[in-house]
Amino acid sequence: MDVSDLKKNVKLEIDGQPWVVTEYQFVKPGKGQGLYKCKIKNMITGAVVDRTWRSGEKLESANVESRTYQYLYPAADAFTFMDSATYEQVELQADLVGDDARFLMDNLEVDILFYNGRPVGVTLPSHVVMEVAACEPGVKGDTATGATKGATMQTGYEVQVPLFIKVGDTLKIDTRTGAYVERVNQ
Repeated sequence: MDVSDLKKNVKLEIDGQPWVVTEYQFVKPGKGQGLYKCKIKNMITGAVVDRTWRSGEKLESANVESRTYQYLYPAADAFTFMDSATYEQVELQADLVGDDARFLMDNLEVDILFYNGRPVGVTLPSHVVMEVAACEPGVKGDTATGATKGATMQTGYEVQVPLFIKVGDTLKIDTRTGAYVERVNQ
């Protein structure tokens, strides 16, 4: 794989370990080759490091397989998922799921990444639809400023929403940024 193929969520193999690109930036200095500055995260240990590659370098892509699973329930320090076709269950440790746990709802379909047959991470859909569990009422007259207020979703996740949102509304949330996208009519 060429270094120019780098982008967010690309899986690499470095020194026999699977890594995922969490941030990347292409920098073209005044002279010389362009540089690819990346933050990469080890998919097994969770360690995050900064790496820089020059244009033209070759990288090894990781042997990562992705399978669709359904979220079932949380345990003390793990989350349980089930393959809908085979009913095989997989437990992922809380540190592998990380901040994505705030979007996990019953029966949510996710992709679990396997590296050499071992589960190493979870990929959420780009958007999830959640219900507002609690929010403060909006104040009339504040609408001209495009003001927002805090809302707590059904999973306990807190997000900034427009003033017209009320308890019981169903919202679309972007799982990559954690931001409110739109209200969904059901």
